[in-house]
Amino acid sequence: MAWFERHWYSVTPLSFLLSPLSIVFHAAVALRRVCYRLGVLRVTKVSVPVVVIGNITVGGTGKTPLVLWLVGFLRSRGMQPGIVSRGYGGKTGAPRPVTAASDPAVCGDEAVMLSQCCNAPVWVGIDRAATARALLAAHPACNVIVSDDGLQHYGLARDVEIVVVDGGRGVGNGFMLPAGPLREPATRLASVDAIIVNVSQSAAVGLNTIAPAAFAMSLTGSEFYNLLNPERRAGPEQFRNRRVHAVAAIGNPQRFFEHLRRLGVNFTARPFPDHHMFTAADLAFVDADCIVMTEKDAVKCRRFAHENHWVLPVAAEVDAAFGELVLDKLGRGRHGS
Repeated sequence: MAWFERHWYSVTPLSFLLSPLSIVFHAAVALRRVCYRLGVLRVTKVSVPVVVIGNITVGGTGKTPLVLWLVGFLRSRGMQPGIVSRGYGGKTGAPRPVTAASDPAVCGDEAVMLSQCCNAPVWVGIDRAATARALLAAHPACNVIVSDDGLQHYGLARDVEIVVVDGGRGVGNGFMLPAGPLREPATRLASVDAIIVNVSQSAAVGLNTIAPAAFAMSLTGSEFYNLLNPERRAGPEQFRNRRVHAVAAIGNPQRFFEHLRRLGVNFTARPFPDHHMFTAADLAFVDADCIVMTEKDAVKCRRFAHENHWVLPVAAEVDAAFGELVLDKLGRGRHGS
């Protein structure tokens, strides 16, 4: 995958070599959507509105922090959201609940992190419609479902579609898989309800060129906590002049590394494949005074945590107008207009 990614964000001879396969993939995607629209493939509507937060490219764009933000926003407006996820990186098939103590090797690292970070029920399963129904049966007070990823899982009817775009990577070279990173054509962006552009604090993106409604999102966070003793806190200054290794097994590890650099932390970067299940041997850097990681990775390293393992949590910052737009869409969905 990493080898392909080096070619996905520029046009190279490989792009044209693989373009016939991209055409076939594009045709298969279009045919699948037509089958759902015509009823050949079943679309299940659950008893509450559904918000899907996804992307149209392969790789991480920042969906999970946005899910946490939106769940918190909805709760602040008196709603009772529940979260469904595929549980990528895990081994679950049938719908099952996720708790802060769940095994990320079974339920997936993102799902366990979501359960740890938000006061809302989290369920995972291959079939998102069945997973949503199971969540609602177990939590009848839930009145809105937020799907972490699943934009292309058309078997679950949705009232609101949100796409997260990496402000630095965009849609890559514009080719669909395997010549480029696109799961669906870029024209899909015109049919969603909102686009969230994940930008760094120093980035500038022309949001007004993206339709239909676009909002900037930044990921902020500057306080670390110790993985072995979470009550211990540290600022970035405590990692200066120390031998620091930074590990990241997320869709775009460079985003985490750039965040650390903005905080003034000098480190050796150690990227791993997305959803990598860490072992103690993966973190056995003999020259490390400290090892820093993301919250998503921390849930997989807690069982062998050491005193020099530190976690940097981040939170999404989004214009509240985005939350109001979602509420407006949900209101129309509930009243059937």
